[in-house]
Amino acid sequence: MDVELIINGEEKTASIPPETTLLKLLREEFYLTGAKTGCDVGDCGACTVLVDGEAVNSCLMLAGQLQGRSVETIEGLANLEDFHPLQKNFEDLGSLQCGFCGPGMILSAKQLLEENPEPTKQEIQDAIAGNLCRCTGYTKIVEAVADAAKEMREEP
Repeated sequence: MDVELIINGEEKTASIPPETTLLKLLREEFYLTGAKTGCDVGDCGACTVLVDGEAVNSCLMLAGQLQGRSVETIEGLANLEDFHPLQKNFEDLGSLQCGFCGPGMILSAKQLLEENPEPTKQEIQDAIAGNLCRCTGYTKIVEAVADAAKEMREEP
Protein backbone atom coordinates (compact mmCIF):
# COMPACT_ATOMS: atom_id res chain seq x y z
CA MET A 1 0.00 0.00 0.00
CA ASP A 2 1.07 3.59 -0.56
CA VAL A 3 0.88 6.17 2.21
CA GLU A 4 1.32 9.91 1.79
CA LEU A 5 2.05 11.95 4.88
CA ILE A 6 3.98 14.94 6.17
CA ILE A 7 7.05 14.22 8.28
CA ASN A 8 8.75 17.17 9.96
CA GLY A 9 7.09 19.54 7.50
CA GLU A 10 8.05 17.62 4.36
CA GLU A 11 5.63 15.66 2.18
CA LYS A 12 6.66 12.01 1.99
CA THR A 13 5.35 8.91 0.22
CA ALA A 14 6.17 5.28 0.96
CA SER A 15 5.08 1.93 -0.43
CA ILE A 16 4.75 -0.38 2.56
CA PRO A 17 3.13 -3.63 3.67
CA PRO A 18 -0.14 -2.96 5.56
CA GLU A 19 1.29 -4.27 8.86
CA THR A 20 4.08 -1.65 8.92
CA THR A 21 4.10 0.42 12.10
CA LEU A 22 4.85 4.11 12.19
CA LEU A 23 8.04 3.32 14.12
CA LYS A 24 9.25 0.95 11.41
CA LEU A 25 8.32 3.46 8.70
CA LEU A 26 10.28 6.25 10.38
CA ARG A 27 13.35 4.18 11.16
CA GLU A 28 13.60 1.90 8.12
CA GLU A 29 12.07 3.92 5.28
CA PHE A 30 13.09 7.47 6.23
CA TYR A 31 16.11 6.75 8.49
CA LEU A 32 14.74 8.89 11.32
CA THR A 33 16.12 6.98 14.28
CA GLY A 34 15.29 9.37 17.12
CA ALA A 35 12.21 7.33 18.01
CA LYS A 36 13.60 4.22 19.68
CA THR A 37 12.42 0.64 19.72
CA GLY A 38 11.99 -0.11 23.40
CA CYS A 39 9.30 -2.45 24.65
CA ASP A 40 7.44 -2.57 21.30
CA VAL A 41 4.10 -2.85 23.16
CA GLY A 42 3.42 0.80 24.07
CA ASP A 43 4.58 0.73 27.68
CA CYS A 44 7.91 2.61 27.66
CA GLY A 45 7.37 5.68 25.46
CA ALA A 46 10.79 5.44 23.79
CA CYS A 47 9.07 5.54 20.40
CA THR A 48 6.92 8.62 21.13
CA VAL A 49 6.34 11.03 18.24
CA LEU A 50 3.70 13.67 17.60
CA VAL A 51 0.92 12.89 15.12
CA ASP A 52 -1.13 15.98 14.35
CA GLY A 53 0.30 17.45 17.56
CA GLU A 54 -0.64 14.51 19.80
CA ALA A 55 1.95 12.28 21.47
CA VAL A 56 1.58 8.68 20.28
CA ASN A 57 3.51 5.46 20.70
CA SER A 58 4.71 4.90 17.15
CA CYS A 59 5.21 1.18 17.81
CA LEU A 60 1.43 0.80 18.16
CA MET A 61 0.27 2.92 15.23
CA LEU A 62 0.04 1.46 11.76
CA ALA A 63 1.65 3.60 9.09
CA GLY A 64 -1.47 3.22 6.95
CA GLN A 65 -3.38 5.28 9.53
CA LEU A 66 -1.24 8.29 8.64
CA GLN A 67 -2.64 9.05 5.19
CA GLY A 68 -2.58 12.85 4.89
CA ARG A 69 -1.53 13.36 8.50
CA SER A 70 1.43 15.19 10.00
CA VAL A 71 4.18 13.53 12.04
CA GLU A 72 6.83 15.35 14.05
CA THR A 73 9.89 13.52 15.29
CA ILE A 74 12.74 14.72 17.47
CA GLU A 75 14.74 15.29 14.28
CA GLY A 76 12.19 17.89 13.17
CA LEU A 77 12.10 19.79 16.44
CA ALA A 78 15.24 21.86 15.88
CA ASN A 79 18.70 21.76 14.37
CA LEU A 80 22.20 21.76 15.82
CA GLU A 81 22.51 25.53 15.52
CA ASP A 82 19.16 26.35 17.13
CA PHE A 83 17.86 23.99 19.81
CA HIS A 84 14.25 24.05 20.94
CA PRO A 85 14.02 25.41 24.53
CA LEU A 86 13.14 21.92 25.77
CA GLN A 87 16.25 20.43 24.20
CA LYS A 88 18.40 23.25 25.51
CA ASN A 89 17.10 22.89 29.05
CA PHE A 90 17.41 19.10 29.04
CA GLU A 91 21.05 19.57 28.05
CA ASP A 92 21.81 22.50 30.37
CA LEU A 93 20.34 20.75 33.42
CA GLY A 94 21.83 17.35 32.62
CA SER A 95 18.32 15.89 32.66
CA LEU A 96 19.23 12.78 30.72
CA GLN A 97 21.97 10.24 31.19
CA CYS A 98 21.90 7.64 28.43
CA GLY A 99 19.45 9.61 26.25
CA PHE A 100 17.35 6.63 25.16
CA CYS A 101 14.14 8.10 26.59
CA GLY A 102 15.00 11.69 25.66
CA PRO A 103 13.23 12.07 22.32
CA GLY A 104 9.97 10.68 23.69
CA MET A 105 10.20 12.74 26.88
CA ILE A 106 10.87 15.93 24.95
CA LEU A 107 8.05 15.38 22.47
CA SER A 108 5.58 14.51 25.23
CA ALA A 109 6.62 17.69 27.03
CA LYS A 110 6.27 19.69 23.81
CA GLN A 111 2.66 18.60 23.46
CA LEU A 112 2.02 19.64 27.07
CA LEU A 113 3.57 23.09 26.63
CA GLU A 114 1.65 23.74 23.42
CA GLU A 115 -1.61 22.96 25.24
CA ASN A 116 -0.66 24.46 28.60
CA PRO A 117 2.13 27.08 28.67
CA GLU A 118 2.05 27.29 32.49
CA PRO A 119 1.94 23.70 33.74
CA THR A 120 2.23 22.75 37.38
CA LYS A 121 4.78 20.21 38.54
CA GLN A 122 2.00 17.60 38.72
CA GLU A 123 0.84 18.39 35.18
CA ILE A 124 4.41 17.94 33.91
CA GLN A 125 4.69 14.63 35.73
CA ASP A 126 1.38 13.50 34.27
CA ALA A 127 2.42 14.53 30.74
CA ILE A 128 5.62 12.46 30.83
CA ALA A 129 4.10 9.53 32.74
CA GLY A 130 4.03 7.39 29.59
CA ASN A 131 7.78 7.77 29.14
CA LEU A 132 9.94 5.53 31.28
CA CYS A 133 13.49 6.46 32.22
CA ARG A 134 15.76 3.91 33.86
CA CYS A 135 18.64 6.30 34.52
CA THR A 136 17.26 9.30 36.41
CA GLY A 137 14.86 10.07 39.20
CA TYR A 138 12.84 12.35 36.89
CA THR A 139 13.56 15.44 39.04
CA LYS A 140 15.85 17.11 36.51
CA ILE A 141 13.49 16.17 33.67
CA VAL A 142 10.58 17.93 35.40
CA GLU A 143 12.84 20.93 36.14
CA ALA A 144 13.91 21.13 32.48
CA VAL A 145 10.30 21.16 31.30
CA ALA A 146 9.33 23.81 33.87
CA ASP A 147 12.30 25.99 32.91
CA ALA A 148 11.52 25.60 29.20
CA ALA A 149 7.89 26.59 29.84
CA LYS A 150 9.05 29.74 31.59
CA GLU A 151 11.51 30.62 28.79
CA MET A 152 8.91 29.99 26.10
CA ARG A 153 6.43 32.32 27.84
CA GLU A 154 9.09 35.04 28.05
CA GLU A 155 10.10 34.83 24.36
CA PRO A 156 8.94 37.82 22.30
